[in-house]
Amino acid sequence: MEKPRPRLLFITGKLAEHSLRQTLIPLSKKANFEFEICVLGITVAALMTTPWILRKLKESHLESGAFDQAILPGSVEGELNPLNEFLGFPAIRGPKDLFDLPEFFGHDQKSPPDLTQHAIEILAEINHAPRLSLDQILRQAESYREAGADVIDLGCLPGVAWPNLEATIRSLQNHGLRLSIDSFSQDEVLRAVASGVKLVLSANSSNRDWAQSTGAEFVLVPDHPQNLETLITTREAFVSSGTPFRLDPILEPIGFGFGESISRYRQTRQQFPADKMMMGVGNLTEMTEVDSSGVNFLLAALCTEWRIESILTTEVINWSRSSIREFEIARRLTHFAIEQQRVPKHLGGSLVLLRDPKLKEQGEAGLAHLRQLVTDPNFRIFAERGEIHLFNRDGYWHGNDPYEVYDRMIACVGTLTAEHAFYLGYELCKAKTALTLGKHYQQDQSLRWGFLTEPEISATERRKQERRQQQDRSQDMTLENQRQEERPA
Repeated sequence: MEKPRPRLLFITGKLAEHSLRQTLIPLSKKANFEFEICVLGITVAALMTTPWILRKLKESHLESGAFDQAILPGSVEGELNPLNEFLGFPAIRGPKDLFDLPEFFGHDQKSPPDLTQHAIEILAEINHAPRLSLDQILRQAESYREAGADVIDLGCLPGVAWPNLEATIRSLQNHGLRLSIDSFSQDEVLRAVASGVKLVLSANSSNRDWAQSTGAEFVLVPDHPQNLETLITTREAFVSSGTPFRLDPILEPIGFGFGESISRYRQTRQQFPADKMMMGVGNLTEMTEVDSSGVNFLLAALCTEWRIESILTTEVINWSRSSIREFEIARRLTHFAIEQQRVPKHLGGSLVLLRDPKLKEQGEAGLAHLRQLVTDPNFRIFAERGEIHLFNRDGYWHGNDPYEVYDRMIACVGTLTAEHAFYLGYELCKAKTALTLGKHYQQDQSLRWGFLTEPEISATERRKQERRQQQDRSQDMTLENQRQEERPA
């Protein structure tokens, strides 16, 4: 006997009904559920609260227990338990944007991808460390650790003394940080190793004799990037002495042998399949004037495929100021994709920073329908099909220039308050940015910038918070007055 399809009740406002229905008709077939839409007496669904919904539902003739579940807009505030008791079936919050319902139901049907695993260690270099104060080094190290770095690399300067090296290492270790040191100076390396540093960058033929006596692990590099034989010779010396090492054939910038250097990593892995390896990805991200997230992702993919177990990066130049976090995410995405043998798509979009994974549009007919429903002076703003769309009960204005759209609106509506004008200017700016970059714009919501997105408090929510704060202050004053009155004279 075929299992009955679940019956879902979607609760919404007047403006969202048409778009919600158009979304649910195909979705209900794919996700195998039946649905009904309950439109309550409010224009904007985001303004609903659960007490208000409960009151309105009690006034309706909704049959208790007639559905398996109720889906509320994600922005609805308030306790769900009283609503559940009245309905006789559970109510849950769906997504804030109804266009995200397909993903919402998709996650209900299958487990989200496990992106917790990776096989790459991130070394984050603090450049020119001897020139920084201890406080500066600590702040930078903590920032790097928070972004996902596993090891903090202390970048030294040739010919520049560092009298506070030991004190710096002790302080960082007291904060629970793992350290490496980037130096060819025998004095600096010996002092660092004596202070507890376990990894040193780097060794080649110029320092390999004394390096093997330190007891530390070294990153081995060729004398010249194009001469891989010198790396092999240094490796043989370390193998003979039993000194731990990892190999780094050196990644070169574009225009200086980038392609050949990539080939040398592959060659080294094939020649020494059991050796640990490292790649200095900062040589590419810092030296390439492009957004670094895509570059980091591709390098993470190569490192994952070729089992390059550690990378060195930094965040000196502005276009790669979030490189550590980018690589931290990329190492998990690439690990999942390669382990599961699937292309790295539909995995959350956390590295899609400039644009959005997809655009969601009302379409011409959808906007026309919404326009007919609006009977109040509040403005609705949409950005799609190359234009900003602005309307309220008094008119509908659209175009690709926000100034021109605003001027035509003002000519019809008249002067706005300063507060209202500021709000419109802010939202129109976001809408224009979305059009320019190919992003989805949703009024009163922050634009999406992948893992860099900062949640935005909507104007409506700000007003609610201000009212709650005023009420709290008023209650506090009332209680204080009562206490004053109750005190004996």
